[in-house]
Amino acid sequence: MTHREKTITWQDPTDALDAMPGLSGIEYLRKMQAGELPGAPIAAHAAMQLAEVGEGTVTFVSEPDESHYNPIGAVHGGLVCTLLDSALGCAAHTTLPAGVGYTSIEIKINYLRPVTKESGPLIVNGRVTKPGRRVAFAEGEVLDKHGKVVATASSSLLIFPLG
Repeated sequence: MTHREKTITWQDPTDALDAMPGLSGIEYLRKMQAGELPGAPIAAHAAMQLAEVGEGTVTFVSEPDESHYNPIGAVHGGLVCTLLDSALGCAAHTTLPAGVGYTSIEIKINYLRPVTKESGPLIVNGRVTKPGRRVAFAEGEVLDKHGKVVATASSSLLIFPLG
């Protein structure tokens, strides 16, 4: 058996969390994208980077590797779900004013094709289909390096005041 090892590093999220209440969602995510605030630590585990931020939309890029494999040699569906949950949640966040946060209420994933390390980079798009003051709705998809859709998702997100 060949042993493999992976080291995951991330920045302390304290500065970002401290800044969040004073920034609108889109300002907050754009500062993360620009490197002015540290990204979410989960991004290091999921090998994802925030590529684009717009009003009601976000795009992540993720580079899966063998450390994301399940027992049958495909990227675990949990990674794909994490990517979609992140993109849909962040898309909703772009529509929120300062002092307001969100959390997933539910998410439905459709897995359409297997994903391996050769599938990447994966492009993960999230977009708001209905913003709201109490609940927002979003949908998105994951595309492989050939532009083929490997998974889709829809989600509802609870909107609430921070603090």
